[in-house]
Amino acid sequence: MGLKKGGGFAAFFSLALLGACAPQNHAPPFANQPYEAFSRSAAVAIALREWRLWGEHVDDGDVPYVQQAGTMPERAQGLWQRVGEYWWEGMNAGEPDARWTGKHDAQGRVFPVRVNGDYAWSAAFISYVMRIAGAGPKFPYAPDHSFYIDYAARPYRPGKLLIAENPADYAPRLGDLVCFPRGAARDLTYNDLPTKDHFPAHCSIVTGVAAGEVDVIGGNVDDAVTLEHLHIDAQGRLQGNKDNWFVVLRVLYAQN
Repeated sequence: MGLKKGGGFAAFFSLALLGACAPQNHAPPFANQPYEAFSRSAAVAIALREWRLWGEHVDDGDVPYVQQAGTMPERAQGLWQRVGEYWWEGMNAGEPDARWTGKHDAQGRVFPVRVNGDYAWSAAFISYVMRIAGAGPKFPYAPDHSFYIDYAARPYRPGKLLIAENPADYAPRLGDLVCFPRGAARDLTYNDLPTKDHFPAHCSIVTGVAAGEVDVIGGNVDDAVTLEHLHIDAQGRLQGNKDNWFVVLRVLYAQN
């Protein structure tokens, strides 16, 4: 879920800067121009559409997920291609990861299941949703969640589309991104941001808000696009969840 092995963050950062200046020609014209203002409703609708495409899978942590090579959704016909579309349309032109799919590397070779973590696509999914929703060239599209988490945590400047909010003080809204650190970074806190280097993480998009819970949809959760229900308190703030959801990325949409 968003972890890539190998390669330096400095090299990726240079690629990202180049990508920001490159033509955004990996996405259709309606997203590149865009035809309509970047909106909260569009981002939520696109995430929900993708969730339905993947079979409306829900994982609330009550049943452990077991990875099985022969039944992994991301490797199934029709779905490995969809992951490839997340990569191609979510990344900026010139990003080498844009050529990946749910089971192929940039040369079109099938990679073994044991190195799946090297090709994690959860950040590509978020980038895809933001791109197709009309975020345009100002969004920090990246194959690594930590890139746009740190981007959001840096000082505000005009045109910035993400603001890092402390989940202890801020109630996530529809279309916001909620994130947790993983692996060696699992104990990171909001006050540790921004970091000096990349770190393994996962982000999902908020697609529903109700009394006591929010719905979030993320990519590469159980090798699919998956919905989770997260607990919130009476003020709407994340609380009592199994993962360390340590930051909310407030998305500055042009419209609701």
